[in-house]
Amino acid sequence: MSALFTPLALRGVTLPNRVAMAPMCQYSAGPDGLPTDWHQTHLGSRAVGGAGLIVTEATAVVPEGRISPQDVGLWSGPHVDAWRPITAFIAAQGAVPAVQLAHAGFKAATYRPWAERRGGVPDAEGGWTPVGPGAEPFLPDYREPTALDEAGIAGVVAAFATAAGRALDAGFAAVEIHAAHGYLLHEFLSPLTNHRTDGYGGDRAARMRLTLEVARAVRATVGESVPVLTRISATDWVDGGWAVEDSVVLAGELAAAGVDLVDASSGGASARASIPVGPGYQVPLAARIRREAGVLTGAVGLIVEPAQAEEIVAGGEADLVLLGRELLRDPYWPRRAAGKLTAEPHWPHQYTRAF
Repeated sequence: MSALFTPLALRGVTLPNRVAMAPMCQYSAGPDGLPTDWHQTHLGSRAVGGAGLIVTEATAVVPEGRISPQDVGLWSGPHVDAWRPITAFIAAQGAVPAVQLAHAGFKAATYRPWAERRGGVPDAEGGWTPVGPGAEPFLPDYREPTALDEAGIAGVVAAFATAAGRALDAGFAAVEIHAAHGYLLHEFLSPLTNHRTDGYGGDRAARMRLTLEVARAVRATVGESVPVLTRISATDWVDGGWAVEDSVVLAGELAAAGVDLVDASSGGASARASIPVGPGYQVPLAARIRREAGVLTGAVGLIVEPAQAEEIVAGGEADLVLLGRELLRDPYWPRRAAGKLTAEPHWPHQYTRAF
């Protein structure tokens, strides 16, 4: 049996295989951040294609936590109702539906990628004032954020916890906390973006405080049987920034807070980052965190070929592979990979018929 197509137990949930659909922003939400038929088709087709875990795009816990006005959310009852048929369809295909809960921080209120303009969206076009660890914008053409005070930080923690509860009501079987790519939690983690001098800034322990408070609050909300994952940027790829050594420490603390798997991505906190992009370029980050922190990890980033994915899992570099662009190109990649690796997983609705 192929290692890639063995089940993975995470608390009370068992993934049918080790192939996950990585969260990918679609910028296609309806009014007020509601998911639409696009999300039903986008997520559902990858579940039909055989991925064992389907993770939604960054799903905002509050309206001002959206990257763009076209991002989805989970901050109200109508959002729960809109997600339910999507999660039900994913589960009916034998896949596990998971939501990535997110807050964009000072990267919020920006135009979606194919808009004619770049940078911050003004109020007149549906934008808002973002928040962050300080009052500095990510880039000069982004909107200037409001620095969160301690009451605002407490509100962020509560928003993640409340959204996690809504996620269960909406039919999600697992929750991922987004603490990567220069968004709010990562902004607090990285010394490149966190210049605070209070209890949420300064040394590494203080900079980790918000992420760990969110992890503990989410775990307390979802209970003991629901898997909680956390996506981190394992390195900023900038001297003096967050580094993989920091991520090893964070991963251990996240595990103690109730996180079951660390999804190891990278970058996003600085436009100055020099990232050595290439096939599997982030896999060593997942492998080191897994080895040194003793936690389950997911590897992501230009994982393309079935043999490559198989080697990552079989070789103990990660427990799960998350595919992004490759699943956009080929929603049926897991089925094709199973054929190449001579695995025989059970695919719901798959049968042969003699005529």
